[in-house]
Amino acid sequence: MKIEHIAIWVKDLEQSREFYQKYFGAASNEKYHNPVKNFESYFLSFDNGCRIEIMTRPDIRKSENSYQSQQFGIIHLAFSTGSKEKVDELTETLRKDGYTVAGEPRTTGDGYYESVILDSENNIIEIVA
Repeated sequence: MKIEHIAIWVKDLEQSREFYQKYFGAASNEKYHNPVKNFESYFLSFDNGCRIEIMTRPDIRKSENSYQSQQFGIIHLAFSTGSKEKVDELTETLRKDGYTVAGEPRTTGDGYYESVILDSENNIIEIVA
């Protein structure tokens, strides 16, 4: 078994696609559009075979979830950079580009070296080594 893909509802499909392509090396397919359902999506593929589907539709309501006040369900995505130095470097790049660093780089109790940032839709992203 392996996870084939995870889907995320987003408000700004193009901005989300650009974020995952620019910072995490995702490759995108062509946009899918279903005019009957007013639905659009992209599949973003990563070198290890995992994919994220980002989707938008105007009637989707905003999530109540936040980094400070969380709820049950999928809460974050974690991307492995392969080294502590790359975690630090990517965290600083994202900070300089205006993204919120919600958790500074540190070694966690379970042994990860990680930082936590919020993507363009305020989804929680862990950058780990």
